[in-house]
Amino acid sequence: MNYKDSGVDIDAANEFVEKIKERVPTIGGFSGMMRVPEGYDKPILVSGADGVGTKLNIARILNNHKTIGVDLVAMCVNDVITSGAKPLYFLDYIATGKINQDILGDVLDGILLGCLKSEMELLGGETAEMPRIYNGDDYDLAGFCTGVVEEFDVVDGKNIREGDKIIGIASSGLHSNGYSLINKLIFHQALFVADTPELITPTRIYAPTIKILLDEVPVLGMAHITGGGLPENLPRCLPWGLNADVDYDSWEVPRIFGKIQKAGNVSDEEMRNVFNMGVGYCVIVPEHSVDDTLNLIDLDAWVIGTVR
Repeated sequence: MNYKDSGVDIDAANEFVEKIKERVPTIGGFSGMMRVPEGYDKPILVSGADGVGTKLNIARILNNHKTIGVDLVAMCVNDVITSGAKPLYFLDYIATGKINQDILGDVLDGILLGCLKSEMELLGGETAEMPRIYNGDDYDLAGFCTGVVEEFDVVDGKNIREGDKIIGIASSGLHSNGYSLINKLIFHQALFVADTPELITPTRIYAPTIKILLDEVPVLGMAHITGGGLPENLPRCLPWGLNADVDYDSWEVPRIFGKIQKAGNVSDEEMRNVFNMGVGYCVIVPEHSVDDTLNLIDLDAWVIGTVR
């Protein structure tokens, strides 16, 4: 018996690594390295890890793996930038039952595109072939992102005061949350993937927009709206004793959310607790900075609430 007989094809793995090196010549060896950028007096490194959850099942059903890598990068980088950090580098972990060069190549292309949009480097990663843990060419993903911010520029919400305004920035759709509910609707044929192409739309990356805002307006707090929606994620950037008073009628909710709500007979409260409802990212600014902030944002954005 050899390793290939047990389900692990080392030659295929090595071939995939060589293809990665063609796309990212700096990758190689056992680890990746990067200098801390110059110009920082007291640099703070900010790191985060995340995945894309059961959105992978939609990619599998559609046999479309071109955007799932963008999702992976977005879920990580959107968390890291909430502290005011500039993204530096990204690493990925791919686990699969059997290495499929075409599928994983598409995934990698998406990761590279996400890194390009985020203005950071793909520094390394790991591809693990794990037969009997994953079936065939099924796979799972995890990502790891590190950014840097000057210690005195950290955005931690401590300067948020009552009366400050909450600005919501439009999502590109569902992003990468709530897909367990969606997959159950698909399983019960209450929702059909072929009729809902929005299900595969990649998660929006907010790094370029936030970079501009941090240079121009006093951003007091930020929240990436992921699982738990606005009710769970907005309070995470607020000081103790303050709350977010959100007006859910202040923006137009994208049609995909109504389609899901109707298909599953889901209550308004449950929808808001599971999905972003069209707001993928929030910034909190003083009231006098609202107009300047909205003018700088290159996406749809609205004043959606007030800190109380």
